[in-house]
Amino acid sequence: MNKVIRYAGVFVWLVAAALILGCAGPKVKRTEVDETIDLSGRWNDTDSRLVAEEMIQDCLSRPWLKQFKADYSHKNPVVIVGTVLNRSHEHINTQVFVKNLERALINSGQVDFVASKEERKELREEKADQLKGFTDEATAKSISEETGADFMLKGSINSIKDEIKGKYVILYQANLELIHLETNKKAWIGEKQIKKYVKRAQYGL
Repeated sequence: MNKVIRYAGVFVWLVAAALILGCAGPKVKRTEVDETIDLSGRWNDTDSRLVAEEMIQDCLSRPWLKQFKADYSHKNPVVIVGTVLNRSHEHINTQVFVKNLERALINSGQVDFVASKEERKELREEKADQLKGFTDEATAKSISEETGADFMLKGSINSIKDEIKGKYVILYQANLELIHLETNKKAWIGEKQIKKYVKRAQYGL
């Protein structure tokens, strides 16, 4: 009888514990957007932002910019960001990196910036719609007044991973090239590396 009571008590305790754990929701803590939080060791938002800012800063400090402005009466060069390929071993949303590059370029004030191929397609559709007769001619935008880019920025994100049981080292390398559209000459080539050492917990879920 005592054993039955004892087992019943243990059972009730286990059920109660399961209910308590089951009802416990996730814990959420708000953080600053620019705070570095590296949980997995994979490429993350901080890597994207810092790499973009450092590479654009390096790009704009090189001789091509001063030379262009000297040749064109101190006019800002017009830049467009082309394709950034993900050649790493993991999924990376390269559009986040592209937007970081665009923001760093625009905020520098040293270059002018034009819309991407996809954005231009939507803009052209809007301008074509304005010219169908429904929009006031005084406010309708011409389809032949677009500003052409002088340079295209494009590149890739690559990675190398060295792994042994319970730990690994991963190297991310971002490569960017600034190409003059008229001559196809490469005005600048940049490289930025990030290396991470990750040690997994001995016991994990």
